[in-house]
Amino acid sequence: MLHSFGLRFKPWTEYAQIIRSEISRRFKAPIDFHDHSLLTARLDDDQSDRPFVKYLRSLYAKKAPDLIVAIGAPAANFVQRYRESIFPGVPMLFTVVEARRVQYDKLTRDDTVVATAHDFPAAFESILHVLPRTKLIAIVNGASPNERFWLGELKRETAFLAERVELKFYNELSFEQILGDASKLPPHSAIFFHLMNVDAAGVAHETQSALKRLVEASSAPIFSQGDGSFGEGLVGGPMHSIREGSEVAAAVAVRILNGEQAGDIKTPPTRFALPRFDWNQMQRWGISESRLPPGSEILFREPTAWERYTWQIALTIAVILLQAGLIAGLLSEHRRRQLAEVQSRQRMTELAHVNRFSTAGELTASIAHEINQPLGAILTNTETAQAILKSPNPNINELNEILGDILKDDQRATEVIRRMRSLLKKAPFELKNFDLNEVVEETIRFFSALAVSRNFKMANVLTQNALPILGDRIQLQQVILNLVVNGIDAMKDTPDENRIITIRTSRVENFAQLTVSDRGSGIPEDKLKEVFEPFFTSKPEGMGMGLSIARTIIEAHNGQISARNRDHGGATFQIRLPLCTDSAGPS
Repeated sequence: MLHSFGLRFKPWTEYAQIIRSEISRRFKAPIDFHDHSLLTARLDDDQSDRPFVKYLRSLYAKKAPDLIVAIGAPAANFVQRYRESIFPGVPMLFTVVEARRVQYDKLTRDDTVVATAHDFPAAFESILHVLPRTKLIAIVNGASPNERFWLGELKRETAFLAERVELKFYNELSFEQILGDASKLPPHSAIFFHLMNVDAAGVAHETQSALKRLVEASSAPIFSQGDGSFGEGLVGGPMHSIREGSEVAAAVAVRILNGEQAGDIKTPPTRFALPRFDWNQMQRWGISESRLPPGSEILFREPTAWERYTWQIALTIAVILLQAGLIAGLLSEHRRRQLAEVQSRQRMTELAHVNRFSTAGELTASIAHEINQPLGAILTNTETAQAILKSPNPNINELNEILGDILKDDQRATEVIRRMRSLLKKAPFELKNFDLNEVVEETIRFFSALAVSRNFKMANVLTQNALPILGDRIQLQQVILNLVVNGIDAMKDTPDENRIITIRTSRVENFAQLTVSDRGSGIPEDKLKEVFEPFFTSKPEGMGMGLSIARTIIEAHNGQISARNRDHGGATFQIRLPLCTDSAGPS
């Protein structure tokens, strides 16, 4: 394998590596590869070839190679010039060479060519197509003999662009000068990188390294005719594919090694592959995807978040949808529970209202007695006042005393009626801040008027400390009323001197505690857990709803109610309600 510029000069070395690996893969027998470099290709001195010719002649004097692969135009020209003195009769494959650099008239029956065909007009038209506002194209081309040949070809094939765009050739500058100029190109410029083996100062360059430096310095997008450095700064376009060209050359080499006559193998030159573009360079230079030629392929495109994390995003969306469904279900259930609670409270309020009417019915005789007493006194005092007024000399002082008694009895009757109306009033469940002691005192005043008629006494021990709670005033009053009435009924067989109802209030930790005790017969031990169940009653005429309603009301206030028997007879009902933490206090 004869290299034109050395073993580390891309893209020729890339072609050579692929050709070598493809031959080894396709040919079944082991192959011994010998690599030689035509270092004089970078010099303009034919006399320097002679030592290299002598070296090759002596190296292969006893055993000639089975195949010679000339890589690049300088190697092809060298072999054609000296093959009769070095390798007469040895099959020869010319490749990685442009068709115009092959002397077809000097090919023998032992020679074949796998060439490329540059299409400079297509490459430059592609630049103007993707960058239609381009005004200047700088062309990078070196000063070696091979590069001088291509300078002429470039000028000839791009002459048609003279009226459309300014062409600037860098062949007379050192590479350092090229870098400086490329960094200061005006807007709407582009660079076409052809070859840089030797610059105008005579300095040799490895193509890929030179291109890398140019990419770092350039102020304009860079294009080229080969894909050796595609992905390292080139924008792209129609380019030769190193892999495709190398695979074609390797296939021809294997055919020759298998015995075919080299001269009988005719291979048309490989042309530019379909346009390819680097997505990163398109973004850098603002090249729209819509400006690309038909059939273009975009490489190195950054995958979208969806493409990169498809299953993670899908899983996240699924979890979010599941959570949304669960939340919607929970909200719906919460709304249903709220509605059920509202309806339950409404039913509880209605049932409590009915219970208050029932309790009032039980107290009707006592209430009537309490009202009849002041009404009877008013009637007596009125008749007495009429008699005094009919006398010749009415006693005004006595009339004033009678009127005072009438006013007092009227207020007494009014208070009984007011308390009864408050008890029987129908109102929705409404939470307010108030002092539990106030509700207890109001209920005690209601029963104080009935104590004589129902033949019982009230013993009240209320704490001096305020017991602020949040609750429904009327319903809690209903609970106390039920407990007191139950206690009165429980003491119907108790001696008169022991018919006492005791009401106590206190503060226990963070709770307001209320107890109602009687001195009746108590509750059977096996029934203590049942007394709060609906329809449980020990009275033949009872409905069994009073204590059940009381428990429902207390639980609606986040409180607790319990029952126990007293040591010396009777029962005690205990209520605990959470104290209100609102600094505003009762209202």
